[in-house]
Amino acid sequence: MKHIVKQTEPESFIVWKNKANDVWKPNYANIDKQERIDLFKSLKNEQGYICCYCERELNEDDCHIEHFKPKDKTKFPELQLEYSNLFCSCQVNTQKGEPLHCGNSKGNWFDESLLISPLDSNCEIRFKFTYDGQILPFHENDVTAKTTIEKLQLNIDKLKNLRKGVIDALFEDEDVSWYLEIKDGRFNEFYTTIKYLF
Repeated sequence: MKHIVKQTEPESFIVWKNKANDVWKPNYANIDKQERIDLFKSLKNEQGYICCYCERELNEDDCHIEHFKPKDKTKFPELQLEYSNLFCSCQVNTQKGEPLHCGNSKGNWFDESLLISPLDSNCEIRFKFTYDGQILPFHENDVTAKTTIEKLQLNIDKLKNLRKGVIDALFEDEDVSWYLEIKDGRFNEFYTTIKYLF
């Protein structure tokens, strides 16, 4: 999980939210198309175009806006438009039987004491990685890291295999510093995995 530093929310999103009046109240379901586009662009940009949880590359047709604290009316509806609560997560269009992970796996579950936030400046050092693609708690007794991995399904075969593919491709490389370079504001997939292992 890569540490994310939140930037300023898009001006168009601020203006749209400020249109609230006695008759109309903004909510997540009625975000206008342009404001949604600007919001996606801003979130992806501040994350370096990788998923806020697993660090897969964010593709245009396979990502969604993720509410860290769920927007469900029984949870945190007051935070549904709070920019600090919004991220971009992978996996939006799933096939029947495909295992869910990241934001889709978390769903409406939330426990602040058991879920590590990408906004936590220490989030990267709470996990360790193995050469076979696993992600594990850095300290065995870190229940929060363990629960985060489980709830986000970060160790499903699909993600382990994708991480292992990148690890294997770089294994013979004597210098992987090029992989850790930020190009045009973009991180390479599984950035913290490679930084940890190499």
